[in-house]
Amino acid sequence: MTEASTAPVEDPTVRVPGAGSSPTAVVRTAVSGPITRPAPVEDPTVPVPGAGSPPAAVVRTAVSGPIARPAPVEDPAVRLFMFHHAGGSHLLYRGWAKHFPDDWEICLLDAPGRGRLQALPLIEDCGELVAYFHQALAPWLDRPFAFFGHSMGGLVAYELTCRLVRDGGPVPRWLGVSAYGGPPAEAGADGSRHLLSDGALRDWLRDAGGSPPKLLDNDAVWGKFGPVFRGDFSVVDTWASPRDPLSVPVPVSVFGGRGDTLVGVDRLMSWSAYTDDFLGLRMYDGDHFYLTDHRESIARAITDALSWTAL
Repeated sequence: MTEASTAPVEDPTVRVPGAGSSPTAVVRTAVSGPITRPAPVEDPTVPVPGAGSPPAAVVRTAVSGPIARPAPVEDPAVRLFMFHHAGGSHLLYRGWAKHFPDDWEICLLDAPGRGRLQALPLIEDCGELVAYFHQALAPWLDRPFAFFGHSMGGLVAYELTCRLVRDGGPVPRWLGVSAYGGPPAEAGADGSRHLLSDGALRDWLRDAGGSPPKLLDNDAVWGKFGPVFRGDFSVVDTWASPRDPLSVPVPVSVFGGRGDTLVGVDRLMSWSAYTDDFLGLRMYDGDHFYLTDHRESIARAITDALSWTAL
């Protein structure tokens, strides 16, 4: 599977515990006029008042381990967990929460080794990464939930769904896969990018597109983020599709970019063989990172797909 990043992973100053943390931590930024007391709030949804406003506005992002909830909901009807691509972070989905129903809780995930979790070691094996998220998400699966993953995130979302099915516990009401093909089509599809030299890997990312020049051309910046790309590519490149991949008893929708030269329609359509309820393929203008230009439309498609399930 092919991966590239649209933006470097953020470097927040607040550390948050890893998997297994209690789902109660809240990071706050208090705002009064032009003065902001800093904290890592990635998607402020409350307007910042101008000078002279009363000191009452508080912008909040709730954080627990790898989960960031930009708009916490006290008693959500649905939790939507969103998995990022290789070399990326939850920032891929910054600004998406406002496009979903008010009673949905949008949960943006980070793999270890980036953002708030940069103090944790990178996980370079798909099975281990799935186990990490399985443990971290367990306390949050107490109501209807769904998964959406882009590129590497699609693989992780599928594998986590399979894990939940095998365990006999709650399973997602819906699975959305973006820019990632069905299991046999993807296993080993892109060789061993994680073993490339730094120069060769940077050239590969330039050709793939989606990575800003300042990340690829600046040695100091690459020294920080290069290991994240390499670790995530290891997750994808070393994943071996089971001999008999599980057809999940979950409705599956697939999304892709018409101009994506990395993942074609045939690979995307192969998902139809790995679900009992294939809801179809939606194509959008754009390349591998088409979704950054279509967040509102994709959010509407996700909402419509879940409306067909028994919530």
